[in-house]
Amino acid sequence: MAEFTDFGIVVAIFLAGSVIAGSLMWKLVQKSGRRLIVAGRSLPLFLVGTMLAAQSIDGNSSLGNMALVWEFGFYAGAVLPIGLGVCLLLVGIFYAKRLNFMQMFTLPDFYFRRFGNGAEGISSVLMIISFVILVAGNLAAAGLICELVFGVSYIWGLLIVATVVLIYTFCGGLFSCAATDLFQVHIAIVAFWAAFIFFAGGYADTPWAEISDSFPDGTMDLTALYVIENGALLNWAALFALGLGDVIALDFMERVFAAKNPKVARRGALWGGGLTLFTVIPTSMLGMIAMFYLPSLEDPGMAMPLLAMEHMPFAIGAAMLIGVLGAGMSTANGGLLGISAVISRNLIQRIIRRRWLKRDAWSDNKLLWITRICVIPMFGVGVLLAWVAPNPGFYLILAFDVVFAGAWAPLTLGLFWKKSNMPAAVVALLVGSGIRLIFWIDMETTGYLAVEYAGLDSMIPPIIAFFLFIAVALATQKNYPGKERHDVRDYAPPVEDVIAGEDLRGFKPGPQTSTPA
Repeated sequence: MAEFTDFGIVVAIFLAGSVIAGSLMWKLVQKSGRRLIVAGRSLPLFLVGTMLAAQSIDGNSSLGNMALVWEFGFYAGAVLPIGLGVCLLLVGIFYAKRLNFMQMFTLPDFYFRRFGNGAEGISSVLMIISFVILVAGNLAAAGLICELVFGVSYIWGLLIVATVVLIYTFCGGLFSCAATDLFQVHIAIVAFWAAFIFFAGGYADTPWAEISDSFPDGTMDLTALYVIENGALLNWAALFALGLGDVIALDFMERVFAAKNPKVARRGALWGGGLTLFTVIPTSMLGMIAMFYLPSLEDPGMAMPLLAMEHMPFAIGAAMLIGVLGAGMSTANGGLLGISAVISRNLIQRIIRRRWLKRDAWSDNKLLWITRICVIPMFGVGVLLAWVAPNPGFYLILAFDVVFAGAWAPLTLGLFWKKSNMPAAVVALLVGSGIRLIFWIDMETTGYLAVEYAGLDSMIPPIIAFFLFIAVALATQKNYPGKERHDVRDYAPPVEDVIAGEDLRGFKPGPQTSTPA
């Protein structure tokens, strides 16, 4: 009981510090929606890299990783941080500079500028669904930790952490995320490695040889990557869904947009990807170690917190708990802010207000308050989902399956192929996501798609959407021609997005109003 009390004190201090640090960022927002959502596009390299790492090293890829390793073997969990790390590297190499240059607030802004209101609306809905799931997964992970350290029921643990994140997200937006990420993510990384070294370096009561010899046969076997019966399709599906699908990530792109220039955006993504891959070995191996120390777990999701609290030195265990708790809170903060910005800016302001009602755009200050108001109900939905089905590892893959299926092809081809057009984007969004939904319904009900081929249901829809996008674009060029000159400078911000005194950095003049739906 004494240990639980000590852990509870440390976590309580951490939560209080997070509330204070995040809430103080209220002053930096300066009554500006742009500053709330993308920190005024002013963040330096160190903050961008740290914040991107904090979004990927979250409750799903740490606590969920260990749970999947404990239950299904090494690669079932390791694919989570590997996929996220690879995604950030790809963002840095191919996407970050172009997207940062375009000076956007949200990712659906790209679909609006490139393809019009129709693609903007569809992509917005898909991303909202995806990120509600992601927020729920991270709240669930944080709630499980609070349940243990405070000795309360899961719902109270969930409400405690949700309240903390809600307060500082409402107050400081992305600035609050920057203030809390500075210490959260680095605590997590150091704690993961310290815990792994504690066991593997022979500092635990049980020699490492005895621990490693106890690992079940096949749990670290490479057949998990090429034998279907050993879960190869599922593992590759997770890698594709995260490595490519997470490119369509509101929280990642918030940070890319918030970088002070394209070069910083690119380097920050590479930095974040490197830090994420640096956690693959310790987090996944701790899942294996939990098999030895906790062989009879009823809930694999408890593997990480119980291992930290019962089998590690207090300092390491406490650091790991608050590191994972902080990482989960950071991702919940980023996801929640992204969802709220998409609802206020893309759905309410641009589609409902400007296109349907034909009214003027909001001021920067009004965008701030509408976004803050949207935060509250969206948090309620995330808490409800986390309470009904607390499954962090599963959430992460499911969340990006949704957007990977339909939204990846329009973003990628829209950036790099001049013949991309609106009909192709709308068809890819609807058909790709629709096929993914059909596959999910089939596997949950009729079982026509054999269970042993699970994983193909994730990989097939985005491939279909990609080639369908190309076919539709080519077939509709006469009525919807692509760009004669395709360059990010051709996609200037609409006039209502330009804030007084803002530097447009070389955008070419031209029409700056809504494009056809």
